Amino acid sequence: MTTAPTPSRAAPKSTARDLAQIAVFAALIAGLTLPGAIPVGFGVPITLQTLGVMLAGVMLGARKGSLAVIVYAALGLAGLPILAGGAAGLGVLAGPSGGFLIGFIPGAFVIGWIAERFAPRLKFWPLLVASVVGGIVVVYLVGVPWLAVVTGLPLHQAFLAGAVPFLPGDVVKAVIAAGVAAGVHRAWPGLIVPREWPWRRRSADEAAPAAR
Repeated sequence: MTTAPTPSRAAPKSTARDLAQIAVFAALIAGLTLPGAIPVGFGVPITLQTLGVMLAGVMLGARKGSLAVIVYAALGLAGLPILAGGAAGLGVLAGPSGGFLIGFIPGAFVIGWIAERFAPRLKFWPLLVASVVGGIVVVYLVGVPWLAVVTGLPLHQAFLAGAVPFLPGDVVKAVIAAGVAAGVHRAWPGLIVPREWPWRRRSADEAAPAAR
């Protein structure tokens, strides 16, 4: 009696199409960053950088979305003036916004990771949850402590200064990203590869009888 071989999960390979999508979304993030702050007449002006990060995650998934953000951040840190406020260079990391820039990478990954678990049923509400969790919660978890260290502020004051004023705008951007992505996924299915939630995969593996 022989045991049936278990199919191996091969590491995903980047195709020319994947690379093109990564490049396009890196350029999109840069393009949304360049207009700078948009005054809205009240409160803190809105910037569109985070919207690009959210769109990369909900449109491309975890791997390609986070790679797009890495390409964008790497180009900015290498000297291209495409970061917030037209900034560039490694000195940005020593500034108060450096943590938010770094936080965009795991933020996009988490957005895409959640979105992949809802594929192919990529509706507005799951995509909104993904955008909020990754694009707001994860980014703030990295950016606010970084801000506190750089400025010497207590953590709660750093949160009040670096997160609370921007929270309403980020929620609006999450809504926009979810709405745009839901429409795009309806028109062009297959941008995101479906994945299983880890506990569902374990349950299926445990329930499957051993082949002999």
